Amino acid sequence: MSDVQFRFREDEAVADPAVTVDAFVSDEWGQTNAAAVRLEPGDDARALIPHLARLRLIEVAFPAFTDGRGYSSARILREAGYTGELRAVGDIGVDQLAQARRCGFDAIAPDVPLDEADARAAFARWPHAYQPAADARIPIWALRHRAS
Repeated sequence: MSDVQFRFREDEAVADPAVTVDAFVSDEWGQTNAAAVRLEPGDDARALIPHLARLRLIEVAFPAFTDGRGYSSARILREAGYTGELRAVGDIGVDQLAQARRCGFDAIAPDVPLDEADARAAFARWPHAYQPAADARIPIWALRHRAS
């Protein structure tokens, strides 16, 4: 398990070891009682949709800061109704924190610990969003329409 530096959930952190997507979805005999899965770049997050109710943790790997496929995976899972812990793991920098939260990540485990003050500033940098996303923020255009 990766060390979680940022967590935005009230429940207890999941410490179960994560299995690969292939091992999880190919378990036709139900021999695994895995409650945690690790999505690697190239894995199809949609393969987990039929199993979301039994998963407590989905780790999404970011092997390089230039690989943004994990953001799409997070959004797919949240839009499909996944409510468990969604943890971004790997090469994640301060400049990616706000976007990770918008896509639905509620736990972040960077390879290298990030400065707490920089992280707080990154999360607070943009008080308004311009488009709907997996988080609960109301887009600024909707706020404007409410005001009129």
